[in-house]
Amino acid sequence: MSAAKAADVFHRARGRTLDAFSSEKEREWKGPFYFIQGADTQFGLMKAWSTGNCDTGGDEWGQEIRLTEQAVEAINKLNPKPKFFVLCGDLVHAMPGTPWRKEQTRDLQQVLKAVDQDIPLVLVSGNHDLGNAPTAETVEEFCQTWGDDYFSFWVGGVLFLVLNSQFLYDASRCPALKQAQDHWLEQQLSIAEQKHCQHAIVFQHIPLFLQSIDEDDDYFNLTKTVRKELADKLTRAGIRAVFSGHYHRNAGGTYQNLDMVVSSAIGCQLGKDTHGLRVVVVTAERIVHRYYSLDELNRGIEDDLRELLKE
Repeated sequence: MSAAKAADVFHRARGRTLDAFSSEKEREWKGPFYFIQGADTQFGLMKAWSTGNCDTGGDEWGQEIRLTEQAVEAINKLNPKPKFFVLCGDLVHAMPGTPWRKEQTRDLQQVLKAVDQDIPLVLVSGNHDLGNAPTAETVEEFCQTWGDDYFSFWVGGVLFLVLNSQFLYDASRCPALKQAQDHWLEQQLSIAEQKHCQHAIVFQHIPLFLQSIDEDDDYFNLTKTVRKELADKLTRAGIRAVFSGHYHRNAGGTYQNLDMVVSSAIGCQLGKDTHGLRVVVVTAERIVHRYYSLDELNRGIEDDLRELLKE
């Protein structure tokens, strides 16, 4: 599917916002709601990981197609419908400029076409989508294919911020783009800090940390200096939670009043978790989340979460 045709299918972010939601109508709190978070569909990784050739071994992705189809089917069955479905990065495995990227992208877009049109898709960029050290060209390719790499939107009085976490990991090849996101983020955080929203929530691919703000630097987290600086900015602004992927396992922790939620993958598992999705319920006072296997979610969300939606 071409980028032009994809535009007809997805409510892609443009102009640093998501046109699926009218910001003016959505700025008021209207009561509890929920959304679905997923991560790392990463078409091609399961074959690459099984062969030990993660750089060029992702020449098959039938398993990921079936798992993502299962995820879409489970989401479409949910009643009431979630407000949106966010995918927190690594949409495909093939890095920019490497074999199979176009084919993986085409097949993922084909699967995502089946998402209920009343459930907007929110697409977050990951390191495999942009490259570990992104360039202006790889960022532009992502934006043309999937929509803006960072943006904000409102749902039911809650402000959601989508960040390009590669700029936080290695912006050496695109420093001006990182500066632009930094400036934009300061503006967005000022809105949250002035309490103009019921809650404010961040989506990004790479977690700030996996368990603790003071943990050692790792491939799967941001460096201590970067994570601490950003976490302090977020907590000062009253951000309640950061949802991410990247780790292919469930993890997370808290820092002050900030909940760092790391969700495992729809696709390849690197730990003992199951292929799954996270249900996130937003109430006036709380943000409650629970990870479901795809099979579990196919049976619907549990009664205690449904009760929260009645508050």
